[in-house]
Amino acid sequence: MTSFKMTQQAYLILLTLVQERQHGYGVIKQVAEISGGEVRLAAGTLYGNLDRLLAAAFVVADGEEIVDGRLRRYYRATDLGAQAAQTETENLARLAARAQRVLDRPRALGRPALGGA
Repeated sequence: MTSFKMTQQAYLILLTLVQERQHGYGVIKQVAEISGGEVRLAAGTLYGNLDRLLAAAFVVADGEEIVDGRLRRYYRATDLGAQAAQTETENLARLAARAQRVLDRPRALGRPALGGA
């Protein structure tokens, strides 16, 4: 397996596929829902990320069907993909906790900004 850079988009796509198999449009809708509408995937972005997730063995193709004359290809997360999603969730939680500790510290007044004279 090659090293995989978990981007926000890849993480959200993977999260949608952990619980149930989905087709492309379903993934796009779920990502928008999970992100509170902050992330809206275009088809090219979705399929580029799915290709990367497939290559990393985090996702597999899980069947096809014709609906209204159009092919729907389904995907689902593998056990390895579910573990990657769990690991990324834990990493993000630790980062958020560290960030909150920084934000909770009193601010020093009168210090020059970085790069300032």
